[in-house]
Amino acid sequence: MNSVRRLSLVTDEIQPRRSGALRIAIATQDMKVLNAHFGSAKHFAVYDVSRDGWDFVEAVSFDDVCDESGKHPIEGEDRITPKVTALRGCHLLFCRAIGGPSAARVVSARIHPIRVGEPEAIQDVLSRTQKMLKTAPPPWLRKVLAQAGVAEKKPFEDED
Repeated sequence: MNSVRRLSLVTDEIQPRRSGALRIAIATQDMKVLNAHFGSAKHFAVYDVSRDGWDFVEAVSFDDVCDESGKHPIEGEDRITPKVTALRGCHLLFCRAIGGPSAARVVSARIHPIRVGEPEAIQDVLSRTQKMLKTAPPPWLRKVLAQAGVAEKKPFEDED
């Protein structure tokens, strides 16, 4: 059985999601660095990122994860569904790697996976995402923004 733990900040006031914010999840082993494959991630740091900044939303942790070989200790055990379910509501998922079947399930949950080749500080991922939102976002990000209801959908003729 795969247990999931959630840690979120609780304040005296309810903090609304920033206007125009994307909810992003970052696969991490230590809550400091994007350094995990999707299946082997012990934690996902979840943030709302907008042009103006970012807010920590929650940390989602898993006790039972795959190793990075892609093999499961108990064949047939589903460790992907709990992760996809826990990340519902996120728009982007940053991870070191993700297998094809896992990527398909993430995409079907309307989460756009982004593979990052080398470990990167979570603060750097947040800064880069914020910078993309401030400047001209690439077409794939404009599509995510439109699907998230954060940006207006434009006809293809308006594409760069």
